[in-house]
Amino acid sequence: MVDFPSTTSAYGRWTLNDVRDAVMGSNWPLFATPTVEYLVVAGGGGGGNYIAGGAGAGGFRTATGLSVSPGSLITVTVGAGGNGATTGGQVNNGSDSVFGSITSTGGGGGGSYFAGFRNGGNGGSGGGGNPTGSIGTGGTGISGQGNAGGTSVSVVDEYNRGGGGGGASSAGAAGSSSGNGGSGTSSSISGTSVTYAGGGGAGAQNNSAGTGGSGGGGNGNNGGNGFAATVNTGGGGGGGSSANNGGNGGSGIVIIRYADSYPAATSTTGSPTITVAGGYRIYQWTGSGSITF
Repeated sequence: MVDFPSTTSAYGRWTLNDVRDAVMGSNWPLFATPTVEYLVVAGGGGGGNYIAGGAGAGGFRTATGLSVSPGSLITVTVGAGGNGATTGGQVNNGSDSVFGSITSTGGGGGGSYFAGFRNGGNGGSGGGGNPTGSIGTGGTGISGQGNAGGTSVSVVDEYNRGGGGGGASSAGAAGSSSGNGGSGTSSSISGTSVTYAGGGGAGAQNNSAGTGGSGGGGNGNNGGNGFAATVNTGGGGGGGSSANNGGNGGSGIVIIRYADSYPAATSTTGSPTITVAGGYRIYQWTGSGSITF
């Protein structure tokens, strides 16, 4: 039931704004619901240990037309990057990022030395394989989020190079070619074109290491630890060389925007960066939080 004002103004001429204020409050356009454009990038996987596979990038999801309602609270989770593998050979995937009902899956960790861990991890994009002992296959990516990691070189070339981690736009390269990480994908949702979710480069011995894919992927190494991915890109970590460790994956990011004809959100948590530019209100989280419209 609408509670109309009890003052004498109720007996005068009512405007559309008066009706809006009585029914919905003064903040929102009459009977309208905003639609939101979003970018949700998960944390990248950690690079593998010992001539290792590069890690897969975090899942990359973006779309327009997501409906939200005034008064609704939406939870935001920014996924952490996976730790680079150390002696022991574990595969460390990145963590998921979430905006309400939208989830991007963390990237697969790079394949590592010890038995059972040579294959790259599955994730938003898959990690690359590790060559020691047998051929290591690349992990699988998720359709609409990323691509597969590359396979390592054959057994006869086991002291050579792992496979590159998959990226948002392309698969990781096999160790027999370059071991480079797959390319990421660019987005201008923040008002500036930025590339996210590049795969990590493979580690190598007696050969060149793979380079990280565009979008923050860490480079592999042929004489030390793999290099870390860039924070808040969802890039995969680079693979290490010989007995060296993998590089850490990059943390993810969540960005939304909607037309500035709608008012600012009533509240946010997680200290998002808020800008108004180009006809949009833009909210960018590098840590977890929430937003209430």
